[in-house]
Amino acid sequence: MRRKILITGGSGLLALNWALAVRERHDVVLGFHRRAVSLSGVASRHLDLTSEAAVLQAIDDVQPDWIAHTAGLTSVEACEKDPELATQANVMMPTGIAKACARRGVKLIHISTDHLFSQAQPLIDESHPVSPLNTYGRTKAEAEVRVLDACGEALVARTNFYGWGPSYRQSFSDAILAALQERRPYTLFEDVFYNPILCEALVLTLHELVEHGASGIYHVVADERLSKHDFGLRLARNFDLDTAPLRAGRLADQAMLVRRPREMSLSNDKARRLLGRPLGGIDEQIEQLKRQRELKLAREVQEL
Repeated sequence: MRRKILITGGSGLLALNWALAVRERHDVVLGFHRRAVSLSGVASRHLDLTSEAAVLQAIDDVQPDWIAHTAGLTSVEACEKDPELATQANVMMPTGIAKACARRGVKLIHISTDHLFSQAQPLIDESHPVSPLNTYGRTKAEAEVRVLDACGEALVARTNFYGWGPSYRQSFSDAILAALQERRPYTLFEDVFYNPILCEALVLTLHELVEHGASGIYHVVADERLSKHDFGLRLARNFDLDTAPLRAGRLADQAMLVRRPREMSLSNDKARRLLGRPLGGIDEQIEQLKRQRELKLAREVQEL
């Protein structure tokens, strides 16, 4: 069934890749605040997320079936430096959107994070109590509660994603690939573990979850847990690049950084059970990242 989807944070990595992944099957509107963007086959409009009234007006204008809320302040350092701004961006804005969605009967997909746990326990499931270590994690945890209080039918997705980023903001995978191609030393932590998912795989999984009637918190991540250093090695090998520039570092040795969890891997069993399928392995999704470059989808984002 063809849907109309309004995506907040329209100039960001996930929103752009979301639009590319579904624009042939759905009507997509990218909502932007400061930076206007233009993708073929995708509409865009200015969107003020600081006002519930403005969000209601946007819903009335666009008439979306779903709103995907991808906007937020994701820099751990920026959140720690300005907790008030972090609260406004990561708590108050999504709460207002959730209230507006509830009032208009619009399905909300809220993007959360894997940055929520302090325990060194791998593959944590959705029932595990959160224990964030920093302001970013605390604001994202609070947002989950407020969003679901305001809009009980919302789907809250905890995730960690990568993909082709625009020229004005490299993604994590972009940065690694650029260093490898330039044969420039690049350090990745060998003591930080997660299970990142390709943006396209994340988006298609979220659509499938919504079509299955999912609401509440779901972990939408790849099926494999690995370190950030191992992720870099997998990228290099799948793109046929020399791994020599990659250096193994340790977050435990970085005393000057804002505190971060070293174990961020999540169990995706709940989503797998509902969908009756795996969510995908690291190598197969990196191969899809490579195919996106061959299909010119990467260039379409990178040239923005």
